[in-house]
Amino acid sequence: MDIRIEELSKQFGRYPAVENVSLHIRSGELVALLGPSGSGKTTLLRLIAGLEQPTGGRILFGDEDASRKSVQERNVGFVFQHYALFKHMSVADNIGFGLRVRPRAQRPRRADIRARAAELLDLVQLPGYGDRFPAQLSGGQRQRVALARALAIEPRVLLLDEPFGALDAKVRKDLRRWLRELHDKTGHTTVFVTHDQEEAIELADRVVVLNKGVIEQVGTPDEIYDAPASPFVHGFIGEASSLPVTLSNREVWLEDRWTGLRCNGTGEALLFFRPNAVDVVEECTGCIAGVVVGSRRVADRKRVEIEIGKGRHRIEIDLPADRSAAERHRIAFRPTNWHIYPSAVGRVAPARALVDA
Repeated sequence: MDIRIEELSKQFGRYPAVENVSLHIRSGELVALLGPSGSGKTTLLRLIAGLEQPTGGRILFGDEDASRKSVQERNVGFVFQHYALFKHMSVADNIGFGLRVRPRAQRPRRADIRARAAELLDLVQLPGYGDRFPAQLSGGQRQRVALARALAIEPRVLLLDEPFGALDAKVRKDLRRWLRELHDKTGHTTVFVTHDQEEAIELADRVVVLNKGVIEQVGTPDEIYDAPASPFVHGFIGEASSLPVTLSNREVWLEDRWTGLRCNGTGEALLFFRPNAVDVVEECTGCIAGVVVGSRRVADRKRVEIEIGKGRHRIEIDLPADRSAAERHRIAFRPTNWHIYPSAVGRVAPARALVDA
């Protein structure tokens, strides 16, 4: 089921939660809506579900305008962060609930509902759990049951709102892998909300990065990480260091020092790079240099904080764990993978506006 979102807006009072958003989600895709709190990602998901009505624009399921249809009419499966299972019902009854409350003419027989529940329990790797109650399950098992319940109605679209947010890190990682495998088996058009960059990059076919109600970038995980379209995306996806620079004569300058980088354009700009994408140099005619003001261990690397320009700027770079980095020690380096964004008031032009020369 294709989903087309056309110039969609939603206001709560005077607050614009979603502003003029357009997006095409292809049939069978697994798409992540990613952004910080207040970015509009959950509102957009609820608009797709029919739990909120748009202020403007429309939503199409295939060729059908679903903008004013109810949740039931849209036939979507929705999975919440906190499971929303009925405590007094068995697992099988929870899974079959959406089928049992259908109008009599559309309601399957009880035996068929039980068979459907058993089939879905096998699919979510919980065979034989039908007679248990939610209190007898772990958090990860409850979320699998919630997903089975969403699938029971054979939805056209599957929507998940922070599905693993209430779980600990180890369980989240295991369930992410399981959800990707389940999606590949079932082929549902699936949209999920998350604020976890790692989760979005690991799970999704495409990532939609939202900020203050608008879309900053849509792309594959590789495109979002390797070619961020704005300073916001660069800073939000993964880790980033940034410095204000000046572009002159196809060179990138930091105050009165050439950084060793070349780029088209002129004027004030922002240089972004990731801490692990640098080469440390001993002597150079073009580089960035500063003094160490702190360090800490990050997995198999040493994360070093460097003060540049008499304390006006602080950035972080990664060094091998066994490399010495004493405080006030001078370090010079040059970014190996970097992006330049023109400085501007308001929204910033994409990185591709300036090309590495």
